[in-house]
Amino acid sequence: MSVRTVEPGLDAEEPERPEAERWKLITRILVRFGLMYFGLLALLSQVILEFPGLVVWWRPIAVEWPQPVVEWVGRTVFGTAVVRRDSGSGDTAYDWVLSFCILVIAVTVTAAWSVLDRKRTEYRTAAGWLLVFVRVCLAGTMLSYGFVKAFPLQMPSPSLTRLLEPFGDLTPMGVLWSQVGVSPVYESLLGIAEILCGVLLLVPRTAVAGALLTVVSAAQVWILNMTYDVPVKILSFHVLLMALVLVAPEAYRITAVLLGNAAGPSTAPQPFRTSCGRRVVARIQVGLLVWLIVVGTVNGVVSWQQRESRSELYGIWEVSAFTRDGQSVPALLGDGTRWRRVVFEQRATADIQTMDDRFQRIRAEISDDAQRLMLRSWNESDSAAPWASFTVEGPAPNRLRLNGELDGHPVTVELTRYEADHFTLRQSGFHWVTEFPNNNCVSGRPACPTPSESSTR
Repeated sequence: MSVRTVEPGLDAEEPERPEAERWKLITRILVRFGLMYFGLLALLSQVILEFPGLVVWWRPIAVEWPQPVVEWVGRTVFGTAVVRRDSGSGDTAYDWVLSFCILVIAVTVTAAWSVLDRKRTEYRTAAGWLLVFVRVCLAGTMLSYGFVKAFPLQMPSPSLTRLLEPFGDLTPMGVLWSQVGVSPVYESLLGIAEILCGVLLLVPRTAVAGALLTVVSAAQVWILNMTYDVPVKILSFHVLLMALVLVAPEAYRITAVLLGNAAGPSTAPQPFRTSCGRRVVARIQVGLLVWLIVVGTVNGVVSWQQRESRSELYGIWEVSAFTRDGQSVPALLGDGTRWRRVVFEQRATADIQTMDDRFQRIRAEISDDAQRLMLRSWNESDSAAPWASFTVEGPAPNRLRLNGELDGHPVTVELTRYEADHFTLRQSGFHWVTEFPNNNCVSGRPACPTPSESSTR
């Protein structure tokens, strides 16, 4: 006689529960609230837009429908005009008012639902669907953010301009982006961890492990966003909240395991009581997982290959001589009109640093033979006369001469290339053996090199 091993929560038939079983009032209210709140959150925020293909046809609906309501609430309740902006920030005033609206609607509907359906004793099926819905939304978000890190695209290596900026001029977010971008391997590992969260979440047998791993990952991201002022605080908080929702039904079993006790079978609610129905839901989730992995990988590879190409004049160029209207312009600190450096990195842009140490990013158009250069401001049309137009000469491998007009004045600029690899940040690599900490400690202090030892390093 053979014994069939049954995986709890997937293949087992859920026994019929006695009619007398009654959920606690707070549990029933939380299920009602969760269905409304997370449903609205997914449909009206960035959550559902993380799924490939949906952004094309659902974004106009999610953006346009709530806009009049959100603007009215902003004016009426908060006394301020809120404007929807596609600025890359997820924490605009519009986003905060939208979150407030979702919360108010969810609370209102939950209260009415609780009164009208007060005789209902349990919501096992509804709670099961809620957990599946939250798990799918959470997995889609984790996979989306994971792939953009696995192919280190979200936090690129510090640019040439960033290398020139004083540390004190960086924003906390700039510090975080640069810190992660210095090590592409570390960024890729962060992405792989988030991808693993999404994979585990969409495989029913590993969903609890995925939820636990997501709690850890999402908590780290949320704390970084809060402490480094990254404008994704609303989304990262909800990612963490959704992970905690998935862990909550398994809290007793998780605690038992951590304390060394027997956990027993899962009692988390399921959308179906039959094993056949559960297998169908499981297969749909696995199919969705395969689709998300394929699309995420393809998009990551294409985005990596389509990164903006380097400029033909790539490098940091120090201005050794600057002549305007036939007169040599001295390199006086604080002069906002005299150039100090020109940085060419990406093909379509350039950064100009003036003697007051300010940077100005402009559009750059370089001819195929790299002998003509036109510079335009961002708001300048292509049909208008360029802000600057030069012929480019290369009298030596690391020298350039720009001859032409700048803002209506004849100008000649002599440039000398500064090798970016001379920066300590680019020179310092990995060392198995390190005699002294490589953190620019002051010579003469304990555990710091002497001047002679520093010169030999």
